[in-house]
Amino acid sequence: MSYILETNDLTKIIDGKEIVKKVNIHVKKGEIYGFLGPNGAGKTSVLKMALNLWKPTKGVVELFGKPLTPKSYEVLRRVGSIIEFPVFYDHLSGRENLNLHCEYMGYYHAGSVEKSLEMLELTGAADKPVRTYSLGMKQRLGIARAILTGPELLLLDEPTNGLDPAGMKHLRDLFKRLCTEYGVTMMISSHILSEVENIADTIGIINRGTLVKEISMKEISEMNTAYIEITADDMKAAAYVLADKLGIQQFKIVDDRTARIYDTSVKTSDLSKAFAQNGVEIDAVGRKSENLEDYFLKLTEGEGKSCLN
Repeated sequence: MSYILETNDLTKIIDGKEIVKKVNIHVKKGEIYGFLGPNGAGKTSVLKMALNLWKPTKGVVELFGKPLTPKSYEVLRRVGSIIEFPVFYDHLSGRENLNLHCEYMGYYHAGSVEKSLEMLELTGAADKPVRTYSLGMKQRLGIARAILTGPELLLLDEPTNGLDPAGMKHLRDLFKRLCTEYGVTMMISSHILSEVENIADTIGIINRGTLVKEISMKEISEMNTAYIEITADDMKAAAYVLADKLGIQQFKIVDDRTARIYDTSVKTSDLSKAFAQNGVEIDAVGRKSENLEDYFLKLTEGEGKSCLN
Protein backbone atom coordinates (compact mmCIF):
# COMPACT_ATOMS: atom_id res chain seq x y z
CA MET A 1 0.00 0.00 0.00
CA SER A 2 1.21 3.49 -0.83
CA TYR A 3 0.93 6.24 1.76
CA ILE A 4 0.61 10.02 1.58
CA LEU A 5 3.01 10.31 4.53
CA GLU A 6 5.36 7.59 5.70
CA THR A 7 8.37 7.61 8.01
CA ASN A 8 11.03 4.93 8.20
CA ASP A 9 13.01 4.62 11.46
CA LEU A 10 12.67 8.38 11.98
CA THR A 11 15.06 9.45 14.73
CA LYS A 12 16.05 12.79 16.21
CA ILE A 13 18.87 13.30 18.70
CA ILE A 14 19.39 16.68 20.39
CA ASP A 15 22.23 17.30 22.83
CA GLY A 16 22.85 13.58 23.07
CA LYS A 17 19.20 12.82 23.94
CA GLU A 18 17.12 10.68 21.61
CA ILE A 19 13.79 12.54 21.56
CA VAL A 20 12.33 10.56 18.63
CA LYS A 21 13.27 6.88 18.36
CA LYS A 22 12.87 4.92 15.11
CA VAL A 23 9.30 6.04 14.47
CA ASN A 24 7.44 4.37 11.59
CA ILE A 25 4.21 6.18 10.67
CA HIS A 26 1.82 5.30 7.83
CA VAL A 27 -0.84 7.84 6.81
CA LYS A 28 -3.23 6.65 4.10
CA LYS A 29 -4.79 8.90 1.47
CA GLY A 30 -8.14 10.40 2.47
CA GLU A 31 -8.00 9.49 6.15
CA ILE A 32 -7.77 11.46 9.38
CA TYR A 33 -4.80 10.19 11.35
CA GLY A 34 -4.83 11.04 15.05
CA PHE A 35 -1.34 11.38 16.50
CA LEU A 36 -1.67 10.95 20.26
CA GLY A 37 0.71 11.32 23.16
CA PRO A 38 1.30 13.15 26.43
CA ASN A 39 2.89 16.59 26.28
CA GLY A 40 6.58 16.15 25.51
CA ALA A 41 6.12 12.71 23.92
CA GLY A 42 7.64 13.77 20.57
CA LYS A 43 4.55 14.65 18.51
CA THR A 44 5.72 18.13 17.47
CA SER A 45 9.23 16.88 16.73
CA VAL A 46 7.88 14.28 14.29
CA LEU A 47 5.70 16.87 12.55
CA LYS A 48 8.61 19.30 12.24
CA MET A 49 10.68 16.62 10.52
CA ALA A 50 7.74 15.76 8.25
CA LEU A 51 7.71 19.42 7.14
CA ASN A 52 11.49 19.73 6.68
CA LEU A 53 11.68 22.23 9.53
CA TRP A 54 14.00 19.84 11.34
CA LYS A 55 16.38 17.37 9.73
CA PRO A 56 16.23 13.80 11.04
CA THR A 57 19.35 12.47 12.73
CA LYS A 58 18.50 9.13 11.15
CA GLY A 59 15.68 7.74 9.06
CA VAL A 60 13.59 9.00 6.17
CA VAL A 61 10.34 10.91 5.65
CA GLU A 62 8.36 10.17 2.47
CA LEU A 63 5.65 12.53 1.22
CA PHE A 64 3.45 11.41 -1.68
CA GLY A 65 5.81 8.48 -2.25
CA LYS A 66 8.96 10.59 -2.51
CA PRO A 67 11.78 10.89 0.05
CA LEU A 68 11.90 14.34 1.60
CA THR A 69 15.07 16.27 0.73
CA PRO A 70 16.24 19.87 1.25
CA LYS A 71 14.95 20.58 -2.27
CA SER A 72 11.46 19.10 -1.93
CA TYR A 73 9.82 22.44 -2.64
CA GLU A 74 7.11 21.23 -4.99
CA VAL A 75 6.10 18.38 -2.68
CA LEU A 76 5.81 20.71 0.30
CA ARG A 77 3.56 23.05 -1.69
CA ARG A 78 0.96 20.29 -1.48
CA VAL A 79 0.98 20.40 2.33
CA GLY A 80 -0.75 22.79 4.74
CA SER A 81 0.30 22.97 8.36
CA ILE A 82 0.07 24.57 11.75
CA ILE A 83 2.87 23.80 14.19
CA GLU A 84 2.70 24.89 17.83
CA PHE A 85 1.31 28.45 17.99
CA PRO A 86 0.69 30.23 14.65
CA VAL A 87 2.64 33.44 14.11
CA PHE A 88 1.34 36.44 12.18
CA TYR A 89 2.13 40.07 11.44
CA ASP A 90 0.15 41.49 14.36
CA HIS A 91 -0.26 44.97 12.88
CA LEU A 92 -1.90 43.54 9.76
CA SER A 93 -5.49 42.33 9.62
CA GLY A 94 -6.46 38.68 9.32
CA ARG A 95 -7.35 39.17 5.67
CA GLU A 96 -4.03 40.92 4.94
CA ASN A 97 -2.11 38.08 6.57
CA LEU A 98 -3.89 35.54 4.40
CA ASN A 99 -3.34 37.60 1.24
CA LEU A 100 0.34 37.80 2.11
CA HIS A 101 0.48 34.02 2.50
CA CYS A 102 -0.98 33.64 -0.98
CA GLU A 103 1.80 35.90 -2.29
CA TYR A 104 4.45 33.77 -0.57
CA MET A 105 2.97 30.60 -2.04
CA GLY A 106 2.37 32.01 -5.53
CA TYR A 107 -1.27 31.03 -5.15
CA TYR A 108 -3.78 33.24 -6.95
CA HIS A 109 -7.33 31.93 -6.84
CA ALA A 110 -10.13 34.45 -6.61
CA GLY A 111 -12.24 34.04 -3.52
CA SER A 112 -9.89 31.64 -1.69
CA VAL A 113 -9.17 34.07 1.15
CA GLU A 114 -12.86 34.83 1.69
CA LYS A 115 -13.72 31.15 1.61
CA SER A 116 -11.09 30.30 4.24
CA LEU A 117 -12.25 33.14 6.48
CA GLU A 118 -15.84 31.97 6.15
CA MET A 119 -15.00 28.33 6.89
CA LEU A 120 -13.28 29.37 10.11
CA GLU A 121 -16.02 31.86 11.04
CA LEU A 122 -13.65 34.84 10.90
CA THR A 123 -15.38 37.00 8.29
CA GLY A 124 -16.56 39.49 10.91
CA ALA A 125 -13.05 39.98 12.27
CA ALA A 126 -11.22 39.79 8.93
CA ASP A 127 -10.29 43.49 8.81
CA LYS A 128 -9.24 43.86 12.44
CA PRO A 129 -5.52 43.82 13.37
CA VAL A 130 -4.43 40.37 14.47
CA ARG A 131 -3.07 41.88 17.71
CA THR A 132 -6.72 42.32 18.77
CA TYR A 133 -7.51 38.62 18.24
CA SER A 134 -7.99 36.24 21.13
CA LEU A 135 -5.87 33.07 21.37
CA GLY A 136 -8.73 31.03 19.92
CA MET A 137 -9.18 33.45 17.00
CA LYS A 138 -5.47 33.30 16.20
CA GLN A 139 -5.68 29.52 16.25
CA ARG A 140 -8.59 29.61 13.80
CA LEU A 141 -6.71 32.08 11.59
CA GLY A 142 -3.77 29.67 11.60
CA ILE A 143 -6.03 26.89 10.35
CA ALA A 144 -7.54 29.23 7.75
CA ARG A 145 -4.00 29.86 6.50
CA ALA A 146 -3.23 26.13 6.51
CA ILE A 147 -6.20 25.29 4.26
CA LEU A 148 -5.98 28.45 2.15
CA THR A 149 -4.07 27.03 -0.80
CA GLY A 150 -6.10 23.82 -1.10
CA PRO A 151 -3.51 21.36 0.26
CA GLU A 152 -3.80 17.62 -0.27
CA LEU A 153 -2.31 16.94 3.17
CA LEU A 154 -2.82 18.87 6.41
CA LEU A 155 -0.44 18.47 9.36
CA LEU A 156 -2.02 20.08 12.40
CA ASP A 157 -0.28 20.28 15.77
CA GLU A 158 -2.76 20.64 18.67
CA PRO A 159 -5.23 22.59 16.46
CA THR A 160 -7.85 23.08 19.21
CA ASN A 161 -5.52 25.05 21.53
CA GLY A 162 -7.31 28.05 23.03
CA LEU A 163 -10.76 27.08 21.74
CA ASP A 164 -13.92 26.76 23.80
CA PRO A 165 -16.17 23.66 23.43
CA ALA A 166 -18.24 25.29 20.67
CA GLY A 167 -15.09 26.19 18.75
CA MET A 168 -13.73 22.67 19.15
CA LYS A 169 -16.95 21.18 17.78
CA HIS A 170 -16.86 23.59 14.83
CA LEU A 171 -13.31 22.46 13.99
CA ARG A 172 -14.24 18.82 14.37
CA ASP A 173 -17.07 19.26 11.87
CA LEU A 174 -14.80 21.23 9.53
CA PHE A 175 -12.11 18.53 9.56
CA LYS A 176 -14.68 15.86 8.70
CA ARG A 177 -15.99 18.04 5.88
CA LEU A 178 -12.50 18.68 4.47
CA CYS A 179 -11.85 14.95 4.49
CA THR A 180 -15.15 13.75 3.02
CA GLU A 181 -15.99 16.60 0.61
CA TYR A 182 -12.55 17.79 -0.45
CA GLY A 183 -10.51 14.59 -0.09
CA VAL A 184 -7.95 16.20 2.22
CA THR A 185 -5.76 13.81 4.18
CA MET A 186 -5.05 14.94 7.73
CA MET A 187 -2.61 14.14 10.50
CA ILE A 188 -3.73 15.78 13.73
CA SER A 189 -1.62 15.67 16.87
CA SER A 190 -3.34 16.06 20.21
CA HIS A 191 -3.35 15.12 23.86
CA ILE A 192 -7.15 15.61 24.01
CA LEU A 193 -8.26 12.06 23.33
CA SER A 194 -11.98 12.75 23.06
CA GLU A 195 -11.39 15.15 20.16
CA VAL A 196 -9.41 12.57 18.18
CA GLU A 197 -11.75 9.72 19.07
CA ASN A 198 -14.65 11.54 17.40
CA ILE A 199 -12.98 12.10 14.02
CA ALA A 200 -9.95 9.83 13.48
CA ASP A 201 -9.83 6.80 11.18
CA THR A 202 -6.43 5.69 12.44
CA ILE A 203 -4.43 6.59 15.52
CA GLY A 204 -0.73 6.48 16.29
CA ILE A 205 0.24 6.57 19.96
CA ILE A 206 3.66 7.99 20.82
CA ASN A 207 5.22 7.98 24.27
CA ARG A 208 8.74 9.10 25.25
CA GLY A 209 9.69 9.37 21.59
CA THR A 210 8.63 5.83 20.66
CA LEU A 211 5.61 4.91 18.55
CA VAL A 212 3.82 2.52 20.90
CA LYS A 213 0.97 1.54 18.59
CA GLU A 214 -0.60 2.31 15.22
CA ILE A 215 -4.17 1.05 14.97
CA SER A 216 -7.49 1.87 13.29
CA MET A 217 -10.38 3.18 15.37
CA LYS A 218 -12.45 0.35 13.89
CA GLU A 219 -10.10 -2.20 15.45
CA ILE A 220 -10.32 -0.47 18.82
CA SER A 221 -14.10 -0.44 18.57
CA GLU A 222 -14.16 -4.14 17.71
CA MET A 223 -12.00 -4.96 20.74
CA ASN A 224 -14.55 -3.21 22.96
CA THR A 225 -12.95 -4.67 26.08
CA ALA A 226 -15.62 -5.01 28.75
CA TYR A 227 -14.96 -4.72 32.46
CA ILE A 228 -16.65 -4.19 35.81
CA GLU A 229 -15.70 -0.96 37.54
CA ILE A 230 -15.76 -0.62 41.32
CA THR A 231 -15.56 2.67 43.20
CA ALA A 232 -14.76 2.67 46.93
CA ASP A 233 -13.08 4.88 49.52
CA ASP A 234 -10.96 1.99 50.88
CA MET A 235 -9.55 0.42 47.74
CA LYS A 236 -6.97 -1.62 49.67
CA ALA A 237 -9.76 -3.40 51.54
CA ALA A 238 -11.75 -3.84 48.32
CA ALA A 239 -8.73 -5.40 46.59
CA TYR A 240 -8.30 -7.80 49.53
CA VAL A 241 -11.90 -9.01 49.11
CA LEU A 242 -11.44 -9.45 45.36
CA ALA A 243 -8.22 -11.44 45.60
CA ASP A 244 -8.50 -13.33 48.91
CA LYS A 245 -12.23 -13.78 49.41
CA LEU A 246 -13.44 -14.16 45.83
CA GLY A 247 -10.26 -15.46 44.19
CA ILE A 248 -10.45 -12.98 41.31
CA GLN A 249 -7.12 -12.50 39.55
CA GLN A 250 -8.03 -10.43 36.49
CA PHE A 251 -8.41 -7.02 38.07
CA LYS A 252 -6.46 -3.79 38.10
CA ILE A 253 -6.28 -0.93 40.61
CA VAL A 254 -6.73 2.20 38.48
CA ASP A 255 -6.33 4.73 41.30
CA ASP A 256 -6.91 4.99 45.05
CA ARG A 257 -10.70 4.84 44.59
CA THR A 258 -11.20 2.76 41.43
CA ALA A 259 -10.61 -0.85 40.37
CA ARG A 260 -11.54 -2.73 37.19
CA ILE A 261 -12.30 -6.43 36.93
CA TYR A 262 -11.68 -7.91 33.48
CA ASP A 263 -13.32 -11.28 34.25
CA THR A 264 -16.81 -10.44 33.00
CA SER A 265 -18.24 -13.77 34.18
CA VAL A 266 -18.26 -12.29 37.67
CA LYS A 267 -21.73 -11.20 38.80
CA THR A 268 -22.08 -7.70 40.20
CA SER A 269 -24.58 -9.03 42.74
CA ASP A 270 -21.94 -11.45 44.06
CA LEU A 271 -19.46 -8.59 44.34
CA SER A 272 -21.87 -6.41 46.29
CA LYS A 273 -22.70 -9.28 48.63
CA ALA A 274 -19.02 -10.11 49.28
CA PHE A 275 -18.14 -6.49 50.01
CA ALA A 276 -21.08 -6.16 52.41
CA GLN A 277 -20.16 -9.37 54.23
CA ASN A 278 -16.60 -8.11 54.72
CA GLY A 279 -17.54 -4.62 55.85
CA VAL A 280 -16.26 -2.83 52.73
CA GLU A 281 -18.43 0.11 51.72
CA ILE A 282 -18.76 0.44 47.94
CA ASP A 283 -19.94 3.62 46.22
CA ALA A 284 -20.60 2.04 42.81
CA VAL A 285 -20.34 -1.25 40.90
CA GLY A 286 -21.15 -1.39 37.20
CA ARG A 287 -20.31 -2.87 33.82
CA LYS A 288 -18.48 -0.67 31.31
CA SER A 289 -16.42 -0.92 28.12
CA GLU A 290 -13.12 0.66 27.14
CA ASN A 291 -12.90 3.85 25.12
CA LEU A 292 -9.87 5.41 23.44
CA GLU A 293 -8.67 6.99 26.69
CA ASP A 294 -8.71 3.60 28.43
CA TYR A 295 -6.79 2.07 25.54
CA PHE A 296 -4.28 4.93 25.53
CA LEU A 297 -3.63 4.73 29.27
CA LYS A 298 -3.22 0.97 29.12
CA LEU A 299 -0.57 1.26 26.40
CA THR A 300 1.31 4.07 28.11
CA GLU A 301 0.87 2.59 31.61
CA GLY A 302 -0.86 5.75 32.77
CA GLU A 303 2.01 8.10 31.88
CA GLY A 304 0.79 11.54 30.92
CA LYS A 305 -2.57 10.93 32.57
CA SER A 306 -2.53 14.35 34.20
CA CYS A 307 -2.42 16.10 30.82
CA LEU A 308 -5.46 14.37 29.36
CA ASN A 309 -8.78 16.16 29.04
